[in-house]
Amino acid sequence: MSSLLERIGLRTREQRAWASYDWAASAMQTTIMAAVFPIYFVKVASAGLPVGRGSQQLALANTIALVFVTILSPILGALADHSAAKKKLLAAFAVIGALPCAAMFWIRAGDVTLASVLYSISMVGAQGSMAFYGALLPHIARDDEVDRVSTAGYAIGYIGGGVLLAVQLLWITQPALFGLPNGPGLTPDQATLPTRLALASVAVWWLVFTIPILVRVPEPPATREPGEGNAGTLIAPFIRLGHTLRELGGFRQAALMLLAFMIYNDGIQTIIKMATAYGTEIGIGQGALIAAILVVQFVGIPCSFAFGTIASRIGAKRAVIAGLAVYMIIAVLGYFMRTATHFLILALLVGLVQGGTQALSRSLFAAMVPPHRSGEFFGFYGVFEKFSGIFGPLVFAVVIAFGGTSRTGILSVILFFVVGGALLLKVDVAAGKEQAQEAERLAA
Repeated sequence: MSSLLERIGLRTREQRAWASYDWAASAMQTTIMAAVFPIYFVKVASAGLPVGRGSQQLALANTIALVFVTILSPILGALADHSAAKKKLLAAFAVIGALPCAAMFWIRAGDVTLASVLYSISMVGAQGSMAFYGALLPHIARDDEVDRVSTAGYAIGYIGGGVLLAVQLLWITQPALFGLPNGPGLTPDQATLPTRLALASVAVWWLVFTIPILVRVPEPPATREPGEGNAGTLIAPFIRLGHTLRELGGFRQAALMLLAFMIYNDGIQTIIKMATAYGTEIGIGQGALIAAILVVQFVGIPCSFAFGTIASRIGAKRAVIAGLAVYMIIAVLGYFMRTATHFLILALLVGLVQGGTQALSRSLFAAMVPPHRSGEFFGFYGVFEKFSGIFGPLVFAVVIAFGGTSRTGILSVILFFVVGGALLLKVDVAAGKEQAQEAERLAA
């Protein structure tokens, strides 16, 4: 078993504990963000609203949560470095995210406001915790293994999210197997009980599997930057944040990587967020859509590991560019999609590259920032990651508003992959790593 874990990129106990948080938090991303909750939100929580208003309300909840996290992430990252609190803040945001998932059990028909509030808070918890999760990566992996550890984390996340979603799908579609109410004549509470239990189960899964990273991964020591002096815990993060803003331009390759990532990740996020809505619009059934999400999860497991191996041979940057090329093919094929079989094929292609491109983007950035500043720099990474989820759907909507269709909207996403990929080609990874290492030596 030890040999197998080393081969997939999880050499140490600390690395395995770190990756377990991907297993924990991916349940929220799979069940709440992608599969079960959006359908429940539109069909049950939004009952009584005009057609389309449920999706609009869910989009608004997404936007509010992302704006909040975008503002908060760099401040919290600086605070985590100053006070050696990455793990404490990760735990706090995990609790903030998990408790609303548990409370989703009480969402009934027409409770659109309650559902929106709970979803927004859970999103804040999930996205906030992932900033601190990523900031721990440079502290538990050597420079020569950071790519494989990062992709292994994504693969573990696919397994965790996929396993729980498969179980949830079984008790939603076959409630009798679990002794849950079934058959005709059910009350609304009885009919929705399996789905509400599925939503609440995310909280238990999330919190239980957060324990390993809190117990086994050591907290990196606090650091002080010039100008902080004896500033208090509440003031020092803002001093550090101003210092980071001034210095970010000095880490030119990391800054260019962030810009490229913001653009091409916008295309990735647009495909993730719009896929099921687009599929529903063209008449693909709910069962086929959820099955496709499961396909993405389980195809993503070996493919995420494979991307780590590929990156070790051709370099992480080239591997990401190859993934972006596949996404361009996905957008073109999406334009011609007509049937559930077509949607399943596209899901297979997404599963091939989704985890690998995002994991290697994370590890590329981690390699180009000094480890002692990882919290605040990953705070900015979180800002760019969240900000990049705004423009793709906006372009999609604008294309439709000016006489296009969802088909032309999905085709327009290619622009993000072209521009983002072109900028990524300009990133000098070796120079970025050298600069980060020099900054670390000077800080020692």
